[in-house]
Amino acid sequence: MCVGPVGPWDIVFSQPLQSHGMRTREQLEKIEDLILAPYACRSAQSRGRAHGEAEASYRTAFQRDRERVLHTTAFRRLQGKTQVFVVTEGDYYRTRITHTMEVAQIGRTIARALGANEDLVEGICLAHDLGHPPFGHSGERVLNTLMREHGGFDHNQRSFEIITCLEHRYPDFAGLNLTYEFREGLVKHETEYDDPHAPAEYEPTLRGTLEAQIASLSDELAYNCHDLDDGLRAGLIHLDDARRLAWWMRAQEQAHVNPSALFDDVGRHRIVRRLIGEMVSDLVNATSARIEQVAPQHVHDVRRYSRVLVGFPERTIEMNQELRHFLYDSLYFHPRVIRMMKKAERVLIDLFEIYMQEPRMLPAGAQQMLDSMSLPRVVCHYVAGMTDRFALDEHARLFDPHERV
Repeated sequence: MCVGPVGPWDIVFSQPLQSHGMRTREQLEKIEDLILAPYACRSAQSRGRAHGEAEASYRTAFQRDRERVLHTTAFRRLQGKTQVFVVTEGDYYRTRITHTMEVAQIGRTIARALGANEDLVEGICLAHDLGHPPFGHSGERVLNTLMREHGGFDHNQRSFEIITCLEHRYPDFAGLNLTYEFREGLVKHETEYDDPHAPAEYEPTLRGTLEAQIASLSDELAYNCHDLDDGLRAGLIHLDDARRLAWWMRAQEQAHVNPSALFDDVGRHRIVRRLIGEMVSDLVNATSARIEQVAPQHVHDVRRYSRVLVGFPERTIEMNQELRHFLYDSLYFHPRVIRMMKKAERVLIDLFEIYMQEPRMLPAGAQQMLDSMSLPRVVCHYVAGMTDRFALDEHARLFDPHERV
């Protein structure tokens, strides 16, 4: 019998397992230590939780974090929140929850390739949009305007507040009591749309971990590619215009799609799939080259490095900028999208103002928050927690005299 070299899995499981075959948390932590890169976050070395808890016997701390996010009310509500198209426009287009799942898938792939902690990356990806209000970025803009004299509104900050205080699922503490590394990854989430404002306890002068950086770039990569896909599917982006993009032509060539052939859904899927694959490959290769040059030996080296390690090569950055500008011109400011967003803005303004005028119309749970928060902040949280459809229905109940209240 030919015996191959001993690998990390053989070392970890050379010790007898429990009689029932369960892999213990300690074994999983040993696996992390063996297969992760030296600069990756290890759950056994976490800075811990704000409130002391005994860890699970068969899950790492980061796995437990991820699963706590999946069970939140805020996560479930993402299924009814706009990405670009309001949910009433059709059930094909991406919502916040499908975008979130796609970001998590891309994040896992990149983390695995770079030797980072997949569980931590996936968890941050799943939580990164928890704080989004209904109706996408338009909803965020109008709430920020309404809250201008009360501290403003930022969905990243609200995501952090959801996991630290707004979700009430445990008797001994508010929030989810997630690990420091998870919370840090969320407050340092940074994309074109997201400007991080990390509190002092999260060392705002330092970079995020490699896992946090991967989550940020996975988000940016996903929404660029998938918004293009949705725009084409909706007919708001014309194929001839897309073919002027450097990214489109590269993906079309790599997917071996004949540009003169009839363009159908299968052809679009092939090109968008190749587009994502090419972006991920560029990101992994460029990041790997930077890591080799910097040679970080610990997670602290990543945090203290002057620049982010996770990123695209210069040519890809230029192509991404071209794609973003194209999406702004062709999709985000398309007349049909603008009409949707203006209707949405009217709904949120009306709801905010009527609750401010008569707080007793708020549900009991929201009214209880008035003991610890100002009225504008309570109203803002309540409205931001709505799905698109609930906001539209609530608006009809409050402003249409023919609707039952």
